[in-house]
Amino acid sequence: MVRAEMSWALPAPDARVEYELWTTPKEAVSAPLKSTFREVAVALGEHAQFTPHFYIYDGLFAGCRGSDGENQCYNLCTNNGRYCSTDPDDDLDRGISGADVVTESLRQICIWREYGDDGVGLPWWDYIEEFDFRCDKDEDDGKFFTNEQCIKDAMQRSGVDYDKVKKCMDDAGGLEGDGENNVLEEELVAREASGVLILPSFFVNQAPLRGALVTSEVFEAICSGFISGSEPPVCQKCGKCGDVNTCVEVGYCPGSGSPNSVSVPVFAASLAGVVVCFGFMGLIQWQRSQRQMRAQVRGIMAEYMPLDENNKVDQVGIPDDEDHDEDGVELS
Repeated sequence: MVRAEMSWALPAPDARVEYELWTTPKEAVSAPLKSTFREVAVALGEHAQFTPHFYIYDGLFAGCRGSDGENQCYNLCTNNGRYCSTDPDDDLDRGISGADVVTESLRQICIWREYGDDGVGLPWWDYIEEFDFRCDKDEDDGKFFTNEQCIKDAMQRSGVDYDKVKKCMDDAGGLEGDGENNVLEEELVAREASGVLILPSFFVNQAPLRGALVTSEVFEAICSGFISGSEPPVCQKCGKCGDVNTCVEVGYCPGSGSPNSVSVPVFAASLAGVVVCFGFMGLIQWQRSQRQMRAQVRGIMAEYMPLDENNKVDQVGIPDDEDHDEDGVELS
C-alpha cells in the first residue's frame, strides 16, 4: 500500500492566518466544506480571519448590457445586465435563475458584513446551513430558493437580523434598475485581483490551495500558514488528524488516545511496578511466616528437652555405673 502525505509551503507573515473561499450559493463542490467547517472556524477563533467571496460575472464585460442600457442576457443578470451568474439548472424558463443566484450572493455577503467582523462570523455559518437545509433542497426544484418567508425563517434560526441585511442590500444600490451595486462592484474588483478562474477557489494568506477541498486538507493548510511557534492550540492537537471535526469536538485525535488515557509504555511500567510491589510484599510475608514457624518449633523443643535429659538413661536402656558394679562378675 502506498501512502502519500501532503505538506504545505505557505506564506506566514504573522501570527494570524487569513483564508478566503470563492464560491456561489449553488456551487456544489464546496457545499460539504461549508456544512462541516463551522466548528473548525470557531476553534481557530481570533487566530484566523475568514472572508467568503462570491463569484459574480461582469455583465458589462460579457455584453449583457446593451447600448440602450437594457439587459441582453434574459434572467441571468440583475441591474440591467451588470451583474450575472450562470443558470444552475441550465433551464432559463424554470427553476432557479442566474439573477436569483446573484440576489442570494448579495444577501450572504451582507450577512457576512454584518456579523463577520470577528473573523469567524458564526451567524453566517449558521445561515448557510439553515438556508441550504430549508430553502435549497434539490427535491423542491428551487421553489423555496427565493421564498422570502423561507429566507426569513433561516435568518431567524441563525440569529440574523433580516431588516439589517435587507438595508445592507438596498444601501449598496439594490438589484433593480440600471444603477451600480457597490458591494457587487467590490466583489468584481476582488475577483480580478485574486485571479480566480475556477470555482470553488480557496486561498490561505493569498496563496491558492491546490487539491481536494475537504475539511482536513483545508485545516492543515491553514495551520501551515502560521509562523512557527504561533500555532493555536487546535492546530497543535488536530493539525495532523484525519478526522478534524471529531478532534475539534472532543479535543484529541481519534485513535491517538484521549488526554486522560494511559499510553502503553506507562501502563506496562505501572503494571510491572505493581507486580514487583506485590512480589516484595509476598516475600516479606513468607519470611515472616518462616520465622514464626521456627519460633514455634523452638518452643516445642524447649518444653521436651529437660524431660529428655532427666530420663535419658531409662529411655535408652543403658544401666548406670552402680548397677554395673552390683551385677558384674569379678574377674581374676
